[in-house]
Amino acid sequence: MDWKRHTSDVQFLGTFPGRLPDAELPEVAFVGRSNVGKSSAINALLNRKKAARVSGTPGRTQAVNLFRVSSVLCLADLPGYGFAKAPEGARRAWGRLVRRYLLNREALALVVCLVDARHAAQKVDIEMLDLLTEAEVPFIVVATKIDRVKRSKRAAHFKALAQGLRISPSQIIPFSSTEKVGQDAVWGVMLDVVGSN
Repeated sequence: MDWKRHTSDVQFLGTFPGRLPDAELPEVAFVGRSNVGKSSAINALLNRKKAARVSGTPGRTQAVNLFRVSSVLCLADLPGYGFAKAPEGARRAWGRLVRRYLLNREALALVVCLVDARHAAQKVDIEMLDLLTEAEVPFIVVATKIDRVKRSKRAAHFKALAQGLRISPSQIIPFSSTEKVGQDAVWGVMLDVVGSN
């Protein structure tokens, strides 16, 4: 799949803690718990080292960051949910921002929900998938940091993860930003959803 031709033209549109600009392209939103590897995944998918800011500190993304990819789609990097070293009021504000975006953004075509491949299904991830299912928002689940799970244990691990998330194992895309695993699969879904290839 020649998705890299789309990533030759990537523009950072800005950081939006409140009102978002009018959308000109379909948007694909990335959500996940704080420190799940969201920014690293976006950088890998955009074929860039520093498109999205990577930090070892959970909760670094505090607004909606938008990236235009060619004339095909926009990626929306949303604040992480769950644990973050931030005041409770700030975390609640981020939660409202994320929920408002996911439920009200007309340009939203797909949500990429990132989960950590090393861990069992988390309550906040289940709640996110329930929210998306109830709102009839299309989503895929991407299991990050797959390179940190032994190959011999991956099948059983994904089966347990899928069971915990109440989805089929085939609905989980294994992903590694460092080993470049899963990029083709994620791009395939994104381009299919926005009707481009």
